[in-house]
Amino acid sequence: MRTRTIGILGLFYSVSILAEPLGLPSVPIPANNPQTAEKITLGDKLFHDTRFSSTGTVSCATCHERSKGFTDSPLSVSEGINKLTGTRNAPTVINAAYNHSQFWDGREPDLEGQAGQPFLNPVEMGLADYEPILKIVRTDPDYTKQFKTVFNKENQQITSKEVLQAIASFERSIISGDSPFDQYYFAGKKDAMSESAQRGLQVFVGQGRCVSCHTISQTHALFTDHRFHNLNVGFQRISKDIEELANTFTKAKAKGANVDIAVLSNKNTSELGRFAVSGQTRDLGGFKTPTLRNIEVTAPYMHDGSVKTLEDVVSFYNLGGIDKQGDPVNDFQSGGIRPLNLSKEQQADLVEFLKALTSPEYAKIAGGTP
Repeated sequence: MRTRTIGILGLFYSVSILAEPLGLPSVPIPANNPQTAEKITLGDKLFHDTRFSSTGTVSCATCHERSKGFTDSPLSVSEGINKLTGTRNAPTVINAAYNHSQFWDGREPDLEGQAGQPFLNPVEMGLADYEPILKIVRTDPDYTKQFKTVFNKENQQITSKEVLQAIASFERSIISGDSPFDQYYFAGKKDAMSESAQRGLQVFVGQGRCVSCHTISQTHALFTDHRFHNLNVGFQRISKDIEELANTFTKAKAKGANVDIAVLSNKNTSELGRFAVSGQTRDLGGFKTPTLRNIEVTAPYMHDGSVKTLEDVVSFYNLGGIDKQGDPVNDFQSGGIRPLNLSKEQQADLVEFLKALTSPEYAKIAGGTP
């Protein structure tokens, strides 16, 4: 295995030079958490262990299930312990390895940081600290053997750091490309997409302007600009009280309020979006551009799961970030969100193109056979 070092956002990663799925670049791997088969296997086991919740019923896989495209589709927002619900739709883990930041508001810079938060969130897995997890991995015979093999650590030497590194390594292994679009666009197979999907691609890069945020390059397509945008989804509920809400949250954060807990336990606070992390007014109501890969199998859509179908998504954008004619926009809505004036046929073609982003391993889910 050959490696090279690249810099992203000032951080340096050791990248394995392997054959990635068609349409994807090499996966960035942190130099301090190299991938190994044994570590990925350990992370897989940790990811699916329901003992790491206060009720013994919830694991990472509860909200990120393989047979549902690593989401909890069709739930609008995720359910944690005791059927408690948060405020956010579960983003897919597929290709999360490429994200420049994690969560809808980008509050964690990497998968290691992301992996640690659900355990301690009161509406997700409900632990007060990591001690219950550490007690298990330090005493369970299978875990003790695996941690010794992977990290050369045992007993009290095993900390939350190793647990989270293993989970992140597993998540980095969940990579998916080689969709009909990839075969058409990167491999030159002109019959890989239907004629409708081909027309939809032209709408995507042309009049629809989707490619402005859901990017495609000459060599690969991640379908995200990794930036944050106010689409006017859910923001109307707080728009009249936005100044007071923002000021109140800022003061609470200065006093040590936990952002992760705040945004998942309060619907209004959740709508602050990226502002809850950055404190910048320009980020009010801003949420990260999600990848579009395998979007057919991860309904519903948007950060709050409020848009149920791909047809609804396309209609929403076509109307300029509103659900129906006459709905208001907001002062913080991103400038690129404006009416597209697409015909019904163009909208239908665009939906067909989005379906062509489904990778072969998830095609059965799209067809209704997990």
